Amino acid sequence: MITDRLPAHVAIIMDGNGRWAKRRGLGRLLGHREGYRTLRKVLLAASELGVRYLTVYAFSAENWRRPEEEVKGLMKLIETAARDELRVMHKNNVRVRVAGRIDEVPATLRQALCDGIETTKDNTGITFTLAINYGGRAEVVDAVRAILAEGGEVTEEAISAHLYNPDQPEPDLMIRTAGEMRWSNFLLWQSAYTELVVVSETWPEFDENSLRRCLDEYATRTRKFGAVVDEPTPIPHG
Repeated sequence: MITDRLPAHVAIIMDGNGRWAKRRGLGRLLGHREGYRTLRKVLLAASELGVRYLTVYAFSAENWRRPEEEVKGLMKLIETAARDELRVMHKNNVRVRVAGRIDEVPATLRQALCDGIETTKDNTGITFTLAINYGGRAEVVDAVRAILAEGGEVTEEAISAHLYNPDQPEPDLMIRTAGEMRWSNFLLWQSAYTELVVVSETWPEFDENSLRRCLDEYATRTRKFGAVVDEPTPIPHG
């Protein structure tokens, strides 16, 4: 792996849990449970490799349209994972955060997420952000509403300062699994110049080697940020 061009912030659209389960004659929730196991492994691998921020799309604002049984199962799975994995994340110096309209999720899930944030707030390792009940357009709307409520002027700088986690750097690399070529309303504002890598594996099939391949692909890119660049632009660490 090319370590001198490592992205500081990696975002992942974890797609394909349902397809993975269907191919095996399993229910969709079993696919989501397998995806949760994958997330644990990928998070720890990213931390070991030196990635400073990992943001994952766990539940979109549009996912409420799915069958009620699946939505309830997902909420319970995320809550259970948040509680069960807290000790492991804290032990590994992971700082936990969330992004999204958290006030709209079930109270027990919200409490589990808040407990994780509070427990790990002083950790100095990788920052792990769980995007739940998240929509990129909604985030911009919420930012603009906050600016107007303060009587401020709506500018690019003001919007950036009022996003859900304004102190985090914009994603350097976006990974999407299961071969889908859509952005799906994820980190729209922050990803204006993010490099995209799409892989064919479904999310439960993704592993540390898959992550390494994505990081290697990123390292071959020349990031131009709208300019004309003859030589590769140095990619800062951390």
